[in-house]
Amino acid sequence: MGFKVIPLFIVVSSFWFSSFAQIDLSSVQSNKKDFWKQVSFGGGVGLSFGDGYFSGGISPSAVYNFNQYFSSGLGLTYNYLSDKRSNPDYKSSAYGGSVITLFHPIREIQLSAELEGIQVDRTFLFSEGDVEDNFFQEALFLGAGYRTGNLTMGVKYDVLHDSNRSIYGSAFLPFVRVYF
Repeated sequence: MGFKVIPLFIVVSSFWFSSFAQIDLSSVQSNKKDFWKQVSFGGGVGLSFGDGYFSGGISPSAVYNFNQYFSSGLGLTYNYLSDKRSNPDYKSSAYGGSVITLFHPIREIQLSAELEGIQVDRTFLFSEGDVEDNFFQEALFLGAGYRTGNLTMGVKYDVLHDSNRSIYGSAFLPFVRVYF
């Protein structure tokens, strides 16, 4: 099912990008210096730890601001998890990329769509020997958040979530994004 979503997402995004880009073409100049003035860099960082548990992740991204309402760009992601409380012990690494689209209907509200593709490498540590489980996972997140200045806090929902296979514990995920 996931691979059928990618072509549809690309086609829809192409039409959506071109329609928004045409709204304010006069503000987008061909000069390279002006291009970089429209780019914002940022992303998110996550860290969680406890007795026998550690999770950390980083997701840098860059978006092009077409106008005050619409931005789109690319991101990278890396997550690591180690859980010695579970039976069996468990560790995983996940890395990949994403295409992100942001829409600001008003200054304080951010709506987002993010197509993420990640390679997941999991290891279950049994006393008899380790068992590895490696696979590619797709996620299509639709989100909404409150924005103040460069900071946005909100929640996103993975419409492709499969509770039997996803590395995310829930289809709903909170997020914090910062762009400069």
